[in-house]
Amino acid sequence: MPAISAQGPNAAQIAYWNTAAGPSWVAMQDQIDRQLRPLGLTAMYRLAPAAGETVLDVGCGCGSTTLDLAARVGPAGHILAVDISEPMLGVAEERARAAGFPQVEFRLADAQTATLPSGAADALFSRFGVMFFADPAAAFTNLRSALKPGGRLAFVCWRAMALNPWMGLPFQAAVAAFPDLAPTTAPDPFAPGPFAFADGERLRTLLQTAGFRDIVIEPHDQLISLGDLESTLFAAVRLGPLAAAMRDNPGRQEAITAAVRAEMARHDSPQGVQLESSTWMVTASA
Repeated sequence: MPAISAQGPNAAQIAYWNTAAGPSWVAMQDQIDRQLRPLGLTAMYRLAPAAGETVLDVGCGCGSTTLDLAARVGPAGHILAVDISEPMLGVAEERARAAGFPQVEFRLADAQTATLPSGAADALFSRFGVMFFADPAAAFTNLRSALKPGGRLAFVCWRAMALNPWMGLPFQAAVAAFPDLAPTTAPDPFAPGPFAFADGERLRTLLQTAGFRDIVIEPHDQLISLGDLESTLFAAVRLGPLAAAMRDNPGRQEAITAAVRAEMARHDSPQGVQLESSTWMVTASA
């Protein structure tokens, strides 16, 4: 697999997903799939990929969505799966080989700037892979160019962080124990990141600017889980804003972990630690 250059408009994201984030996601692949797969399948149901179709999977990560798409398009179809994380794509390729899906092609590339097969795809799909572009309008324009006329788009993205305790609650527990961990300035709500598309009307404008039509943006709320208490705690201290706090405070890691454990234990159940998620289910056509 050719290496990706950490240059261009998304250089910071390329560096992040090949160093700090990529290896962490690889290590927690099974847990993250358990958490996110139900949401991805909800969006995939809206896309309705059919046998023989060509589908572009944007931000495919470790390949869970790619395998689900490949099963739906069958051996006569084709999946082009794109991601900027070399560690994650390595896992995805291994999983596709093990599953016996020769109809899958992986590409290490930045979907905002990559040269994609023009007008070749019947559909475009993403599970939380389109919120990290420095210029989302340019990225969606580039992605739309890969769709056939009338081609379909479906993806799932997060709504506001305040509506997603699965991400916010662990950090809030840490801040309650150590108030100095709270950020001193408000983050840019439109900066590349998980919640960049929390504003549904902004998202609609971006898609319209890129040339999409028949845009539907629906709220979707669902309990999600990373597994039991220990699995949830393992992930909580390695992902999201809490991960940075843990890296920056090595002398307080044990105490922060204890505070987060106590909070997560309040949400434990026979089905594991379940927390609310709030997403947008987005569909459109080219």
